[in-house]
Amino acid sequence: MKRRHFVKSVATTGVMLPSIFSGFFLKAFAASPLVQALQQSDSNNNNVLVLIQLNGGNDGLNTVIPIDQYANLFNARPQVILPETSLLPLAGYDTVKLHPAMGGMRNLFNEGKVKIVQSVGYPNQNFSHFRSTDIWLSGSDANQYLPTGWMGRYLHYEYPNYPAQYPNETMPDPLAVEIGGSQSLGFMGPNTGMAYSIADPNFFYEFVSGIQTPAAPTPAGEQLDYVRLISRQSQVYGQRIKDASDAVTAQASYPDDNNLAQQLRIVARLIAGGLQTRVYMVHIGGFDTHDSQVEDADHTIGEHATLLSRLSEAVSAFQNDLQTLNIADRVLTMTFSEFGRRIKANSSLGTDHGAAAPMFLIGNGVFAGILGNNPTIPTFAGVEDNLPMQYDFRSVYATVLRDWFCVPSADLEGVMLQAFPVLPLIAASDCVTVATHEANQQSGLNILHIAPNPFNLNTRLQFTSSGSNLLIQVFNSQGQLVQTLANGWYEQGAHSLHWDTHALPKGVYYCRLQDGFRQQVKAVVKM
Repeated sequence: MKRRHFVKSVATTGVMLPSIFSGFFLKAFAASPLVQALQQSDSNNNNVLVLIQLNGGNDGLNTVIPIDQYANLFNARPQVILPETSLLPLAGYDTVKLHPAMGGMRNLFNEGKVKIVQSVGYPNQNFSHFRSTDIWLSGSDANQYLPTGWMGRYLHYEYPNYPAQYPNETMPDPLAVEIGGSQSLGFMGPNTGMAYSIADPNFFYEFVSGIQTPAAPTPAGEQLDYVRLISRQSQVYGQRIKDASDAVTAQASYPDDNNLAQQLRIVARLIAGGLQTRVYMVHIGGFDTHDSQVEDADHTIGEHATLLSRLSEAVSAFQNDLQTLNIADRVLTMTFSEFGRRIKANSSLGTDHGAAAPMFLIGNGVFAGILGNNPTIPTFAGVEDNLPMQYDFRSVYATVLRDWFCVPSADLEGVMLQAFPVLPLIAASDCVTVATHEANQQSGLNILHIAPNPFNLNTRLQFTSSGSNLLIQVFNSQGQLVQTLANGWYEQGAHSLHWDTHALPKGVYYCRLQDGFRQQVKAVVKM
């Protein structure tokens, strides 16, 4: 089988290769005494973030309902309005209630484990699913196109030498895991994807159980068997994931007919099994409710109610499982969707693309309650009326990075590419220690060193050559090539060069070194 055909075919098997380094699969990492010692140490130094993507644009006004605006809301959306008597009250709040399908989420809120952030969005809302999703995943402005994701940049900040000589003793596990979809823009680093993707939860359980659905007795089936075999042999992190899964012999119950719940069940299993992965992403789709959002005869049921019920049940089961597994203090869960829906309903028992909508943060460490005021609903809402945003979604991201992952305030702008105010979201956090962060900085093979960094006008690059043609390029935060610092033959060994940056504006840049099969990207900041 040709290499390009093999790489393409592996994507169909369900578990994606995490990254390909200069065309060659990274070596699998064997267990060592140091790794075993790390696994046996206090794992509470490693907080975990679980992202739940609500694909399609969730209707926030039928999720978190402003009771004090109910009369105007009824005038604007009689086609989809929920009966006020059906809504779920929240402890300590008289003017806000939840959709009746969200009993599990309501219970978690009343237990002090949920933070609701009102009217989250960004300036100049884009109403395209694809573009707005990219904006949320990259953390860009509406008119800015970034080739990297906000979590990819964070993981690159934490593990700057990745993927050179990864996995290794310091980080033997995937940096991030995405379940229920291919690797998204959110995990794209400056030069490579930073996540390991599990496209199909069913394939995961077959994989860890050592079984697989038989392939058809055809030439195509024989090729599939071959791809499956090579995929399992070549997967860098496959054995680590299987070992983590095997380490957990009992979990709390999850609803069976709920794909999101099954994704979260995998996440809980991997965290409890000792995987040092920092970030997980799971998905639930169907929130593009232009029609049939509710049933005409009963607005408490319909497509939106089904989706919110699955979300609420899955999150509730997940949180219960985390408590049972004694890892709940380490895990923060956060929902996001590319946009909300319009204030006014349409004539098809649905709602159209809108702007701001609420976000949920769930976990033992959240500063529980509601942040922000109820959105104001006009007395006579027009078809183009939208909710104004109260909070920029990137402020939520920046807060999670600072207060959950302990990124110093001075480093936040390098990850988020702009300065955003932080919010009162995290009440208690057992963050990554400084020693752990320093170990991550040294982890992997460092073939490019830049100092000083940050710098004002000039800095120096130190690098090693394997004795081949070597290329060093500089890209800005939008992925545009702005300068080539080296391009030619360098003898084997250590080299250095002076970099004069007078002609470049201040900002974040990425220096990329390509040396034969080796490559590395380092972020630098010009003050």
